[in-house]
Formats: sequence, structure tokens, C-alpha cells
Amino acid sequence: MNRRQLLGAGAGLLATSAAAKAQNIGLPEAAMMDSAETKITARPSTGPDYNPVVTLNGWTLPFRMNGNVKEFHLVAEPVEREMADGMTAYLWGYNGQSTGPTIEAVEGDRVRIYVTNKLPEHTSVHWHGIILPSGMDGVSGLSHPGIPPGKTFVYEFDLIKSGTFMYHPHADEMVQMAMGMMGMFIVHPKDPTFMPVDRDFCIMLNAFDIVPGSYTPRVMTMTDFNLWAWNSRLFPDIDPLVVRQGDRVRVRVGNLTMTNHPIHMHGYDFEVTCTDGGWVPEEARWPEVSIDIPVGAMRAYEFDAIYPGDWAVHCHKSHHTMNAMGHDVPNFIGTDKRQVTGMIREHQPEYMPMGSNGMGEMGAMSMEIPDNTVPMMTGWGPHGPIEMGGMFSVVKVREDVEPDDYSDPGWYENPPGTEAYEWTGELPEFTSNTSPKTILTKRKG
Repeated sequence: MNRRQLLGAGAGLLATSAAAKAQNIGLPEAAMMDSAETKITARPSTGPDYNPVVTLNGWTLPFRMNGNVKEFHLVAEPVEREMADGMTAYLWGYNGQSTGPTIEAVEGDRVRIYVTNKLPEHTSVHWHGIILPSGMDGVSGLSHPGIPPGKTFVYEFDLIKSGTFMYHPHADEMVQMAMGMMGMFIVHPKDPTFMPVDRDFCIMLNAFDIVPGSYTPRVMTMTDFNLWAWNSRLFPDIDPLVVRQGDRVRVRVGNLTMTNHPIHMHGYDFEVTCTDGGWVPEEARWPEVSIDIPVGAMRAYEFDAIYPGDWAVHCHKSHHTMNAMGHDVPNFIGTDKRQVTGMIREHQPEYMPMGSNGMGEMGAMSMEIPDNTVPMMTGWGPHGPIEMGGMFSVVKVREDVEPDDYSDPGWYENPPGTEAYEWTGELPEFTSNTSPKTILTKRKG
């Protein structure tokens, strides 16, 4: 692996140990990541040109050329993932992280992917959506034997189509995916003039059931997950999607959770340009502001970043924009807690009643919580608590962003006259609708 192939991966890339190098002599070096920062990959200097994707709070796996074959090295192993500031999860993943590093290649490439298993049980890798030989499909026991602990298997195939794909185990799948084993696989078109974009983002939707104060997911959960994540990261610690005004932007989303996710973006409409099966012809697209991502599916949408500002992008299932959700919390809305609050404070003076007027007050409170968990609602904006968590981020469109700059530009300052404000004058009288049809409808109701 040469220096150029590592460019842009950042200081978080760690070499394998000398013992591992001796054991895996001849293999591509297994690059590792120990940081949850978003790492930017340099544009290729040789071969077909493409604009590398940006994996939010993730990175792209380096490769080496061996003749005309691109060689990658994935290591399946236990990992520690910082899901948010102050919370670390003990997961299973690849090359030091969950989700695993994004694999990027070009249509027409032949790839050879070495997979080393450092888990306590066998595993496999399924290349979700990619057309390849049956024996390379990664279904343990069907395509090939499972990869035993301590062993390395080789997958090799030609990339015959471009698009947005994923990888994950098909071995003890319920456990291994619940523990975080998944990643994105992006195949760029061999024609750089086909579907070009200025910014290309990758988001993997995943979910965990981690009891507050604990570190390891409960793998038997089917529906009651309490942490909804993008790339195993939670808001407010999901990085923003930083965009230069005027850019053509693509957002690729993969879903390996147990439910669908309606991803909604504020401020824009967009076109769905890619699905599991490939690119959507221009005449078949339609405008949307939300796109539902089914289980086990990929979608990519595109928009022209015309309007400056800070625009929310999030799952529109309200519980999926909360952290550490409890499913047995009673509803106290409308309850008068004054008397019981006085009684409790005689024994616990710091007691704070909550929920009588909704849960929004939790976003502004600084409450003690168990170690290694996150508040249900957290994150602050320029005007106070945002009252979101989980599957939420911000698209930050700015005029003065440099083409290769993805650093956070801070909060947007709304120009004078373009921000909602408090009205303190008299309210105007509005004309009521008293048409016979309206009156008749009301009488029938």
C-alpha cells in the first residue's frame, strides 16, 4: 500500500501489528480506524475519475493494485464504537469500526477482498445487491463454508454494474447484524460524465438495543430498539452534511434495521435517482421531500443546493429521533403533580417533575443519567435546544465553502427579515368562511 492510497484517510488509520503482518504475509495491509470523525478520501489520481463518497462519521477502505485487480482487506472483529460523546458501545464490526469502512470501486473493476475473521464464531460476507458468481455470494453453508475464527477467506468478482450497495454477514445473521456488522459498497460509473455530482454522502441506517449504563447490544430484540443511528452514531454527534451553494448533491441511504425509515429533508425537494436495482432513468423520476427506505434496501436521492441555510434531515418516525427510548414510560400530560412533587422533595430536594406538559422540557435540562448512555433529547442550536436525537442531522448549505471542504461552518445567520419573530401587537381580524356549503357541512357533522 503506497502513501497516495492512504491520502485522506487521516490519523485514525492504524497499521496491523507485526505479528498480524507475519501471519498474513502477502495480504493487503488491513487499515484500521480508531476515530469517529468523518474522513475525506482524495480523488483518484490514476484510473477512471470519480468523486469519492463521504461517509458520515466513517471512512473509505484503502486498496492496493495487484496487476489489474483491486485488493481490499476486511477484518471482522469486536470493536468499540463511540456512538456519541460520553457513550461507547461494545460491538462487532470491521477494521476497528461499526459500521465498517465504505468500499469504493469503479464499474468494470475486478476486486479481490480478503476477509479475516477475528470473531469468536464463524462469519461470512454477503455483497448485498452486487451481481456475482453464486460461490462468492457470502451465504454461509450455501455459497461456501463459514469463515472459521482465525481464518482468512478470499472473495473475488467483477463489478459489472455501478450503483449503491451494502455488505453484511449471512452467518448467525441475527446476532452479527444486531452487533453492528454492516457497511456500504459504492460502485462508481466507469464513464465519469454519467450522473456526476459535486458532493456524494453515504448513510447506513442501523439500530441497537443497549440498556442505559451497559455497553453491549441485546441481540434478541425484534422491535423495541432504543437507539436509532446513522453509521452507528447518534445526534447531536452525527456530523452535518456540508454543502457549497450551487453544488449537485447526492445522498445514498442504506437500511439494515428491522423497520422502514421515511427520510425527510427540509428546505428542498429532490429526485430519487438510484435504487437497489440501479439508476433511475431521468424520465422515470419524480419530486419528493421524503423517501421511504425499506428494510434491506438502498436509495439515493439528488438535489441542487440552491437555498442557503441550515436544513434538517431526519427519519420522520418520531421515536427514531430520540435517544435511549424507554417503552414503559407513562404519559403524564395533563396531570397536576404539584402535591406529589412537594411530598417527594421532602425526601429528595433535587426531584424535578416532568411530563405534565409534554417532554420538550427535557431538551433544556441537565439531568444526571446512568454512565455510558445519552439523554433522550439533546443537542443545541443557535436558538436553544433542538430536542432531537437518533436519526437526525443538518444539511448546511453555504456560498463560501471551498469545493473540497467538509468542515462544519457553524450555524447559519438568517438574513434580516427572514426569521420568524414574536408578534406583540393586536391580532388582525380574519374573514371567516360562511358559505352555504360550509354551514351545511358543519350542520351535518
